[in-house]
Parts: sequence; C-alpha cells; structure tokens
Amino acid sequence: MSLSSSLSPSVIVTRLRAAGCVFAEDEAELLLSAAQDPAQLSAMVDRRIAGLPLEHVLGWAEFRGRRIAVDPGVFVPRRRTEFLVEQAVALAPSRAVVVDLCCGSGALGAALAASLERVELHAADVDSAAVRCARRNVIAVGGQVYEGDLYAPLPAATLRGRVDVLLANVPYVPTGEIELLPPEARIHEARVALDGGADGLDVLRRVTAQAARWLAPGGHLLFETSERQAPQAVETVTRGGLVPQVVTCDELYATVVIGTRGK
Repeated sequence: MSLSSSLSPSVIVTRLRAAGCVFAEDEAELLLSAAQDPAQLSAMVDRRIAGLPLEHVLGWAEFRGRRIAVDPGVFVPRRRTEFLVEQAVALAPSRAVVVDLCCGSGALGAALAASLERVELHAADVDSAAVRCARRNVIAVGGQVYEGDLYAPLPAATLRGRVDVLLANVPYVPTGEIELLPPEARIHEARVALDGGADGLDVLRRVTAQAARWLAPGGHLLFETSERQAPQAVETVTRGGLVPQVVTCDELYATVVIGTRGK
C-alpha cells in the first residue's frame, strides 16, 4: 500500500501511543496489514483511537493460533481463556460431544474442535449478535449454533446425557464492578457477556444446576472464574452434583474450575 506521510507507520504509532495503546507498534503493524487502501487505514486508526477494541477494528481476534471472527459489540476472547481450552483438550475423549454455552464468538468451541478429531460441537448464546458471529466460526469446524438462554435452545432429545465436555464461559464480573472495567470492555462489549449479577455467580448457578443432566457419565463442565470467587464456585459445582477441581495458570492469571460427573 502506498502511504502518505500522514499515514506513515511512525505517525500511526505516535497517534496510537498518544491514545494510550501500550502495544502501539504491534497494533500499527496489524492495522497496516489489514487495510486495503489508505482511506480504510485512516478509518481503522481513527476507530482504534476512539477506543474500539483492536479486535473489533480488525474484525478478528487471535485465539490458540486461530483467527476468530469478532464483530462489533461481541465479547472478545481473552488470551487467559486459552488455558481453559487446554484443560478441555486434555480431558476430552475421542469423538467427543462438546457444548459451548455462553459461546460469544464461538472461540472456545471452535478452538477445541480444531484441536481434536471428529468432534460433535454445539454452541449457544442468548445474544443475537454473538450468535451471528459464532456461526461463522463454529460452522467452519463442523459445529452448530443456537440462539437462546443457556440450555434452552439445545436439542435436548438427542443431546441431554451425552455431553463429554461442557464449556461455559459465563459472565462473572459482579454488577457493581462493571464500571471498573476498562472502557474497551465496558463500552464496546455486550453487558450480558460481562455481568454475572450481585456476586458474579448468578449465571454460573444456573449452569451448574442443570449440568449433571446434560453431561455424559464421566463428562466435565469447565468454566473460568476469578481467584477470589473460586471457593464459592466450587461450592456451586458441588451442589450441582459434580466433583470439583480448581486449576490455575500464574502466567495467564487464569483460574478454571472443572466439575466432573461421576461414572
């Protein structure tokens, strides 16, 4: 692309850095590679400086080495959540039946399916924008996406009691802490993907209350939470009839709870 001096890499880096972008050089490189012409580049830089998440500007996020389509308003998959998928990969049997609840962009289910062989993948979200986005990512790996509240839209007659891996990237930010989130999340991501209720565990309670009915014998529920919420999350899993385990990754600052149905 032929650039004018006003759109040179150094100018873009300077503008991004002035707007508070910590990794301005890396972002500038991505924007330059994504834009098809100077007009599009200028618009993309302006959107990023205005505070849109980089992933919404680019139209994709990198997750476990894959480019996941991410539309405006849709929850951006976090790098720390790759740890959850790693745990799921280790636990999944061959020909696994996988459900990705609160799927957002479908990043978790798509990444898991790409790491395994012959997966039966189902994903669901209550947000229509997320569902439209997830269909692009999940159908690409042979899965299906449903719109509705948690388990409600899933094909119960053929799926209940067969799920080997239940991914539930539930919102877990307490309502009172939403305003403390970075503007990129607070303003540009759907609140339904962030707000976990008064203590951050409302959606999780609803998931664990029914999880044992959907899991196959020996199947696993996996979800992310904060280190502070982990003890309450473990109690919730136990009340749901599952055996809990907490695994952590200091490098990614990730806390994952696994609930396993007995055989």
